[in-house]
Amino acid sequence: MARQLDEQIAGRFPVGQRLRVLDVGMGQGTQALRLARLGHHVTGVEQDATMIAAAREAVAREPEGIRERVRLVQGDGRDTGVHFLPGSFDVVLCHGVLMYVEEPDPLVAGLARVLAPGGLLSLLVRNGDALAMRPGLAGDWSGALSAFDTTAYRNRLGLDVRADRLAALTATLDGIAAPLHAWYGVRVFTDTAADDAAVPDDLETLLAVEERAGRTDPYRGVAALLHLCGVRG
Repeated sequence: MARQLDEQIAGRFPVGQRLRVLDVGMGQGTQALRLARLGHHVTGVEQDATMIAAAREAVAREPEGIRERVRLVQGDGRDTGVHFLPGSFDVVLCHGVLMYVEEPDPLVAGLARVLAPGGLLSLLVRNGDALAMRPGLAGDWSGALSAFDTTAYRNRLGLDVRADRLAALTATLDGIAAPLHAWYGVRVFTDTAADDAAVPDDLETLLAVEERAGRTDPYRGVAALLHLCGVRG
């Protein structure tokens, strides 16, 4: 996903431009720190106290030049209008968040509001068109059968959450004037790997396969996650 994001950023902004990035639901700050190391000014928003504490610890371990490019805000991603003015950011990330939001449209509209004209909106969501893949590949036939007609599922944390369908999110992005520019699949072949699985020796080959599949039909359509990139008009 990071490679996909970098591809979109490189295609939209001049090389060397220091971008204003907002990472909503940043977790422990993996993407925020990666982009700060590349020279961008990053604001991270996270509601969970444990996660934002981990992010603060990670930022504190960075050199001063990187630390000063990162701002952390503890808050709900649905309250971007409270914290930021319209058009404040060149890039807005919202990765792995929408599945926890019962009604995502207001959140996505708020993200678009703080995006500058021509800016990039990056969403990572659970693929609602492929929910039967994981139980099906695991031999859970009843689970696979019931997954065809729903966007609800139970994640690996044991939480009941929801997925998004590509067509519905495409319509949402059109409606908020940040139409879909590109989309990718994420975790096409690796979704069934155990959380504690060892990192393979041929990791680079694995990543190359996943990256290729994530941009190639029909493989990307059955990925566990979808990475959608909209551009603010």
